[in-house]
Amino acid sequence: MKKAGILNSDISRVLSYMGHTDTICIGDCGLPIPDEVERIDLALMFGVPTFMDTLKVVKEDMKIEKIVLATEIKEQNKKVLKEIEELFEGEGVEVEYVPHTELKAQTKDCKAVIRTGETTPYANIILQSGCIFA
Repeated sequence: MKKAGILNSDISRVLSYMGHTDTICIGDCGLPIPDEVERIDLALMFGVPTFMDTLKVVKEDMKIEKIVLATEIKEQNKKVLKEIEELFEGEGVEVEYVPHTELKAQTKDCKAVIRTGETTPYANIILQSGCIFA
C-alpha cells in the first residue's frame, strides 16, 4: 500500500507518466472534457471535493513550471485567483492567462482532466510539468 502522496490511482498513474512540458488540467464540475482526453472524475456532489483542495494535493506531487488560467477568473472568481496566487507565490511558476474558450481548447492536449465538485466560475487550471533535474 502506498505510504505517502496521492492515493487516487488514476492521478498518481498520470503524473508518473508525465514528462517535461506535458500538461494536466484540474477543472470545476462544469468544464467540458474532450472525449479523447482521460477523465478523472472526483466529483461527489456540488462543492466536494473543492478545486483548491485538489490543486493543493496535485501540486505536492508534481513539479510545475507553468500554469494556464482563464482571463475571466480575474473578474469572475477573485477569491480562487487569490488562493492560486498565494499557493504558487515565490516558486517561479510562469502564469499565462488565455480566454476561457482557449483554455477549453487546450484541454485537448492534456494527459488528463481531473473533474472536481467545484461550482464557482472559471475554477479551472492547466498545469505544465517542469523538469525535476538540472
